[in-house]
Amino acid sequence: MNTIKTRFAPSPTGLIHLGNARTALFNALYAQQAHGIFLLRLEDTDSERSKPAFAEQLMEDLQWLGLQWQEGPFYQSERGEIYTKYYVQLEQQGKIYPCFCSPEALALSRKMQRTAGKAPRYAGTCANLSEAEIEAKFEQGLKPTLRFRVQHSDIIKFNDLVKGKQRFLGKDIGDFIIRRADGTPAFFFCNALDDALMKVTHVFRGEDHLTNTPRQLLILQALGLTAPQYGHTALIVGTDGSPLSKRNGSQNIQDLRKNGWLVEAVLNYLARLGHRYTEDSFLSLPALAEQFSIKRLGRAAAHFDEQQLRHWQHEAIAKIDDAQLATWMGEAVLNIVPESVRSQFITAIRPNISYPSEALHWAKILFTDELTIEAEAQSIITAAGNDFFNHALNALETSQADYKPLIQTLKQTTQTKGKKLFMPLRAALTGQTHGPEMAHLLSLMGIETARKRLQQCIV
Repeated sequence: MNTIKTRFAPSPTGLIHLGNARTALFNALYAQQAHGIFLLRLEDTDSERSKPAFAEQLMEDLQWLGLQWQEGPFYQSERGEIYTKYYVQLEQQGKIYPCFCSPEALALSRKMQRTAGKAPRYAGTCANLSEAEIEAKFEQGLKPTLRFRVQHSDIIKFNDLVKGKQRFLGKDIGDFIIRRADGTPAFFFCNALDDALMKVTHVFRGEDHLTNTPRQLLILQALGLTAPQYGHTALIVGTDGSPLSKRNGSQNIQDLRKNGWLVEAVLNYLARLGHRYTEDSFLSLPALAEQFSIKRLGRAAAHFDEQQLRHWQHEAIAKIDDAQLATWMGEAVLNIVPESVRSQFITAIRPNISYPSEALHWAKILFTDELTIEAEAQSIITAAGNDFFNHALNALETSQADYKPLIQTLKQTTQTKGKKLFMPLRAALTGQTHGPEMAHLLSLMGIETARKRLQQCIV
């Protein structure tokens, strides 16, 4: 049996966003499940927009996601001689021809076709130029594109791994460009050719590429090369139902990292964005791969939901070990929290944080003199009054900052219970009305800090 090989083939013209990342993930998961190969190819033939910095960042982001490729990276900009060889082959077969139509003329033709209620396609203006006419065009200094001839009678059929049987008619496609006027290969051509030459067996990509597939199959058929199996996944849409963009929730992987999202959370979310798992529990990357199934790839649009991403963030924070969580919290937190109580600190705040900034917030409350009392907390402190905090100070001393006996003593001496007992303490000691369990916080804070904060509430 042939080895399963998938690929991720981005253009390094910007940062990886969620849609790109999901495409990479699906291809990597399928390859890993099949004990196959995941290949990375950088489609960098657009020299103006493709930047080495984007390529480097792209690879760094893939590695952060844990999506390690086994072959590559391959750069299409270095494969020009290979493409030329196959252009020559197609020319010898009479499958391609030079097109001298200007962009303006093509735009006008498309506009006229739309006005007439027709789908825009190339009108075939240069399809039958004589050798003399072609020579004359070259003498005028015109630089042509190369177009692939599509027979009107062609019927292109294939079975999409996600969408099932597909059928396209040659007359609806028209002759398409496979080499630009500047000599660089067009996407249709180099993308399909490289997949075949690199022996890619399966391609998962967005459904916006579905109409590219018949063109690519025609190219590979003409060259006698084996095409991969294509699976076109539903696009990710924003909360408003339109394609995901910065306006409705899209984020790039670099920003997710900077904003403190855990990679485990991102992976668990993306793997379920347009793909259904039989169990809805937190899964490691190998487990996500093991349970990945083409049959469970959805055809309906996948809706981005940041609340779901936050759910997986909480799951990830709950699951990863202390060392990973400490690294994620960052140096600013580790510089404040004494190493001797770091594990205790992590245990205390783990259920109540989503981002490193929140860990830093609690580190400052517990281990520095910085204390900002929220307006709601101040109202609770004022309502409790001086007598409550005098009793709290006495209870603190007798309990030696052990929260349970402190509360029992304070309950007896103040004859309060419930929120009237617990909330003034939380407000005074943390400046907050919500947060981690006070028993953990008081132990970390220590008796000196607690005493000072209770005294400040007595006016």
